[in-house]
Amino acid sequence: MGMTRRMALVLSAALLVALLAPPVLAAVLEVGSSGSDVTAVQKKLIQWGYLTGSADGKYGEKTREAVRAFQRRNGLAVDGRVGPATAAAMGLTLSGGGSGKGGGSVAASATIISADHRLLSRLVYAEARGESYKGQVAVAAVVLNRVASASFPNTISGVIYQTGAFSCVGNGSINNTPNSAAIRAALDALNGWDPTGGCLYYYNPKATNDKWIRTRTVKTVIGNHSFAV
Repeated sequence: MGMTRRMALVLSAALLVALLAPPVLAAVLEVGSSGSDVTAVQKKLIQWGYLTGSADGKYGEKTREAVRAFQRRNGLAVDGRVGPATAAAMGLTLSGGGSGKGGGSVAASATIISADHRLLSRLVYAEARGESYKGQVAVAAVVLNRVASASFPNTISGVIYQTGAFSCVGNGSINNTPNSAAIRAALDALNGWDPTGGCLYYYNPKATNDKWIRTRTVKTVIGNHSFAV
């Protein structure tokens, strides 16, 4: 049930990306492409568990199969090539010309692709903008882990606006405009990166007097936040 909920969120976001993607005028990465653009794609695939090994910047058969798996899971055309729609679903933007064998350039994209993505980005910005990028992804992942858990509401908005769940809702900072890092971190979490390993709670031990949260089992510490179950 938990995986079904998370998959639904990812599929919804990916379908919106495909509909909003620009005309295919940008570079396309495929077998034979190489360089820093391919490395950026491989790093994403490794983070999300689609690819093993290192990001060597060479688009070979392993990378193509990893891309196909990502496309299949996200409701995209399964061709093993990274064009604009697939890149956008990864949170990347392809630019420049070329046949695709040499590639163009890849930059991190900070495009909001859905209402859920927007709300999650705002939560990340409000709760973790002073943390490392990994720490921001981790905060977003906790929200998604709660969505997947039968112990919490089964929507992103339900989890975030659950009474007393997040201080940023009470103080109004949830309404602030997120920056590009928060937007990208939220998308990385939506695409499956969970630096917490399934944690449902996080807190800053230096900033909270909540005795109950300290009873939870801490699994990892990222920056100022302890992540627990």
